[in-house]
Amino acid sequence: MRRAASSIPANIAEGCGRGSDSDLARFLQIAMGSASELEYHLLLARDIGYLETKKHELIEQQVTEIKRMLTSFIKKLKANSR
Repeated sequence: MRRAASSIPANIAEGCGRGSDSDLARFLQIAMGSASELEYHLLLARDIGYLETKKHELIEQQVTEIKRMLTSFIKKLKANSR
């Protein structure tokens, strides 16, 4: 979970270091994949009893918000490139 969670901002940072909006959008998509991977690990941790349901719900809401922000950012980049 730590690796997936830390990959989200790491990919955003790497995309910002690239030279174009299309590269940034590509790395934002990779960050989105890491967020989805984190969602899976959270479900697994809850299902096998490593994470309380309440904590899972809280963290899941935060990951969902991050995914919404990434989606908005990707859409904005694509709209600006037209």
